[in-house]
This record gives sequence, structure tokens and C-alpha cells, in this order.
Amino acid sequence: MYDLAYDQSKMIAKSLCISWSAVFASLMYSYFISKNIKPGKIRLISLLPIVVLFTLIPLCLFSSPNICGITAFFITWLANFKLLLFAFNKGPLSSPSLSLIRFISAASLPIKIKNPHDNQTGTIKSPLNYAIKFVLLAIVIRVCEYRSSLHHNLLLTIYCLFIYLNTEILLALFATPARVLLKIEIEQQFDEPYLSTSLQDFWGSRWNLMVSSILRSSVYEPVRSIAGLVMGKRWGSACAMLASFAVSGLMHELIYFYLTRVKPTWEVSWFFVVHGVCTAMEVLVKKSELGRSGD
Repeated sequence: MYDLAYDQSKMIAKSLCISWSAVFASLMYSYFISKNIKPGKIRLISLLPIVVLFTLIPLCLFSSPNICGITAFFITWLANFKLLLFAFNKGPLSSPSLSLIRFISAASLPIKIKNPHDNQTGTIKSPLNYAIKFVLLAIVIRVCEYRSSLHHNLLLTIYCLFIYLNTEILLALFATPARVLLKIEIEQQFDEPYLSTSLQDFWGSRWNLMVSSILRSSVYEPVRSIAGLVMGKRWGSACAMLASFAVSGLMHELIYFYLTRVKPTWEVSWFFVVHGVCTAMEVLVKKSELGRSGD
């Protein structure tokens, strides 16, 4: 039994080392080679092999679901989208002042380096804030041990708390070393989503802000520009919002596939599509009401 566990741990460590070595080597290539290519189609072509590699890497990490999930989120989703933006000299990797280590950190971690000209303050939460959330997470995990005795609706609420607390703490744990060692200021990752007043407030301003920022640059803005020419500004924005949620749903579906290796049910995708429709309707109603009040 001990030998089996040891062999499995050794295999996980080996696959992790190989996979992340490939990630770092690929990002070094992106920095030294692709960065010196003129932004546009040629730079995009030079980065496409990296995008394909980053999409395949989680398939090598199935023996460890936690590592697989983290790698899929950080690399297959965020890093790939950042590189696609970088191909057109946009996004968090486009700054010419980024050193190699900062480029790799910004690409491989769920962080966005704060613009030094941004006067916004209060983006870093206090240690006490995270300490309280860590204690709450420990309590939630303990309560989950008695899930067979809990009411279904209460259990769903507890699972929601677990997802939120676990995600925020996990992202903070990865972001903190980069902030301290590289002496950089990073933008806020979560903004107390339980204080949300609407779906737009939740998804756009409070929940997983790194993803919101990436989707805004890579999906929302291009779709809005194109759709706006055909449908007008208002409906173009609604179409872009729905497209952003649809892409988010597909990426979540892909991560679930990496973790389970079973045929997708598309439930996760439809969850985000429904939220996209509701959020778009909310924004349209708000703009309509604002227009009436302006009259």
C-alpha cells in the first residue's frame, strides 16, 4: 500500500515537473521570439503551437485532479487567452516594460499587474480578511463531513460557500508570492461578491475579476465592435455580453472534462448562457429606464 502511494506521488511529481517546465519554456519562447514579431497574424501564427500545447497539458495531469484543475484554469484558460491578446499587442502581456520574470508571472498566474498610473487604492485585502475566510472555509469543510444529514438546500448553500472561499483563498495564495517577490502591485481578484446587488454587479465587478477582465478584452470588446455595426450599439453590447458568458461556459465545460474525462453534459455551459441572457436583459432594462429618466 505504501509503495503504491509512493509510486503514485512520484508519477504526479514527474508529470507536474514536465508539464510546468514545458509551460515555462513556452512562455520564454513567447517572450524572446514572438515578442519581437510585429503584432498581428504572423505573431498569432507563432503563438498558436503554444496555445495548442497549453490546451493539451492538463490531459497529462489526470492522476491529480487538484493539480489538473489548477493547471487547466491558469494555463489552458487564462494563459491562452492572454497569449491570444498578446498576439495583437493587447492585454496584460503587451506592456513593453515587462521583464522576463514578470512576463512569465503575468502569463501563468491568475494576476493582472496594476497600472502604475492607476490611482485606485484599496486593492489589496488585509491579512485579517483572509484569516477570517480561511477559518470559515475550515468550518465549511468540517460541516461537509456531515452532508448526509443535511437538508438538500442547505447543502447547496454550503457548497456555494466552499466554492467561493476556496477559490478566493487559492488565487490569493498564488498571487501573494508574485506580489511580494517581484514587488509589484496587482489588481483585486475578488471584491466581496456576497455584497452584490445584481447579476451585472456580481459578474462584472465582484466575482473572479481576472476572468472578467480577460473576457472583456478577448470576447466582449471585439464582438461588440462587430455586432454594433450590424445591430446598433445597444444590441451589440447585449450580444457581446451573451458571447462572453457563452465562452466562459465552454471553458468551464472544458475544465470539467479535464477533471472527469467523461462526455460533457453541457449543463455548465447552459448555466452561463442563462446568466448571460439575464444579465444582458438587466443591462438593457437599466439603459431603457435611464433613457426615460433622461427624457
